[in-house]
Amino acid sequence: MRQTDREICAAICRSGGIRAKEIAGELNLDRREVNRILYSSPLMKELCYQDRDFRWHGLVRQARPHIGLQEFAGYYDSVRQFLLLTEEEWLARLDAGCENIGRSRSDARGLYHSFRDCRATLLRLFDDLRSMAGDGCLDWEIAFELRLKRSRHVRIYADVLIITEDRVFSLEFKMKQRIEPEEVLQAAKYCPYLEILFGPDYEVIPVLVLTAARERFSFEPIGGTDAVLPVCSGDMLFNVFDEYLGFLH
Repeated sequence: MRQTDREICAAICRSGGIRAKEIAGELNLDRREVNRILYSSPLMKELCYQDRDFRWHGLVRQARPHIGLQEFAGYYDSVRQFLLLTEEEWLARLDAGCENIGRSRSDARGLYHSFRDCRATLLRLFDDLRSMAGDGCLDWEIAFELRLKRSRHVRIYADVLIITEDRVFSLEFKMKQRIEPEEVLQAAKYCPYLEILFGPDYEVIPVLVLTAARERFSFEPIGGTDAVLPVCSGDMLFNVFDEYLGFLH
């Protein structure tokens, strides 16, 4: 995907509505080139739209709060609001949200048990964060079961997103003890699209969380590349956040 396309997409998504002429001026591009990209790029067709006043908008705004994200997630809110809900209240909202986005809710493979397991891990994480670093994390955003699939060009699936001031932690949860290489790949798979969705002001950090493991935290290679991603047990998830946000440094 070309860098110019990404820059135009970011300019649209961080605005409240912007015309082609304004995009060209902001990015110092030729207006004809901007128009060509707006009407031909798959990225624009899938993450942006044009209103009747010829202003372009992003499906998800690239600023907090991320207006539009709720349309593609089973659950989206601030961490503060998430922590105020009982398990049953949260599950009811998640269930309704999953129905809205077309996410299968078949419990044949223990889906709701995995939801509860994920929630318990996150409650422990936020307890740790608040005890170590204060209540700043309450203003972060959290999304469960993100599903953005508009065509073959842009597809995003994420178990949980935790969105801080300048980072997006994409958490892939597995109720397992052992690291499987294909699951490391799965955790990293949608990072390029999340980077486009959230824009250049956010660093996307994929994480594989093994909730049946204990006291595990390591960096594992992604396929045959030099890149690595953090893998941790649920009880060590705080350490991942500390690694990137430096609470204990």
